[in-house]
Amino acid sequence: MKTIISMALGIALAIPALASCQVEPVSVDTTDWRLVWADEFNEPTIDLTRWTHEIDCWGGGNEERQCYTNFEQNSRIEDGHLIIQAHLGEAQGPALPARMRANASEEDAAATTTLPFTSARLTSRGQGEWRYGRIEVRARLPEGQGTWPAIWMLPTDEVYGGWALSGEIDIVETVNLGERCRECRGRRENRMFGTLHFGDAWPQNTYQNRETTLPFGEDGEQIFHVFAIEWTEGKIEWFLDGESYGSLNQRNWRTDSPLADGNPNAPFDQRFHLILNLAVGGHLAESRTMGGVRVEAFPQSMEVDWVRVYECPADLDTARACAD
Repeated sequence: MKTIISMALGIALAIPALASCQVEPVSVDTTDWRLVWADEFNEPTIDLTRWTHEIDCWGGGNEERQCYTNFEQNSRIEDGHLIIQAHLGEAQGPALPARMRANASEEDAAATTTLPFTSARLTSRGQGEWRYGRIEVRARLPEGQGTWPAIWMLPTDEVYGGWALSGEIDIVETVNLGERCRECRGRRENRMFGTLHFGDAWPQNTYQNRETTLPFGEDGEQIFHVFAIEWTEGKIEWFLDGESYGSLNQRNWRTDSPLADGNPNAPFDQRFHLILNLAVGGHLAESRTMGGVRVEAFPQSMEVDWVRVYECPADLDTARACAD
C-alpha cells in the first residue's frame, strides 16, 4: 500500500522545561561542563519544542531508499526511549528536503517521488544550536544489511556556503552492523565512525574520520552505548562510553570558501544543530559487507535513551578550559 506523506507536523504539546527534567549521572566526569540542553525522552510524546521532523523522499543525496515521515510508526516515545524505526512499505512525498525546496523552482519544489521504505529524521535546528561544547547521546544502534543510523550535526547558518563548505560533524555512523563482512575478513560488522566533512562544495568536498569497534553485548546483540564529542576551538574529539578514540584539529580540516578569509578554525567555528536519523541503503550501506538491502531484516530501530549538551562556563568563547 502506498502512503502519502503528510506535510503537517502535528500540534506541539506543552512539555516541562529543562529544569524539571531528572538528569541521571553521565558516564564521564563532567564537573567542568554545564548542562544547557537535554532530552531524557520521559514524556509520552516527542517534544516538538526541541525536535522537528524532516519530511521528504529525497534520499539524503546518497540514493537512500527511505521517505522520512512524521508517522508514529517511524518515530515515537516508548518506555523512556525515542524510537526511530524504519519500515518496508512504499511511500510518496516531496522529492527535495525543505531547505532545498525553499530555493527551488516552483516545479521542482512541487515535485514528488516514491521510495520503498519509511523512516524518521529529527533535527534540533532552530530549537537547539551550539558553537563548541560536549554533546552526548546514549543510544542502541540497529543491525541488519542496509541499516545506516547516524547521530550528527549540520551548520545552522551555512556562513561559508552550501555543503560541504560550511562543514558537517558526524558524532557516530554505522552501516550493516552485525552482518558478515568481507572487509572484516568474515567477522561480523562492528565498525563505527566519527567523521568531519569539509573542503569545497559537492562534489569537490572531502572528509576525514576516526574509527573504532563497537562492542556487542554478552548475548551477541547490540547494547546501549554513550556516543560523544568534545568540540572546542580548533579541535573535535570523539568518545565511546567515556573513552577517547581519536580527534581532528584545525590542521586536518579546511574550507575552500573565500568567506573564511584565512580563518584556520573554519568551518567548525559556527553554530551547528543535531540530527538523529535512520537511513536505509544508500551509497555507504550498499557498497559494504554483502551489498544491497536485506528487506526481510526490517523493521529496524534506533533507540535513543537521552541527549545531553554541555557548555564550558569557564570558557564560553573556546571551551578549551573544559576539554579532557
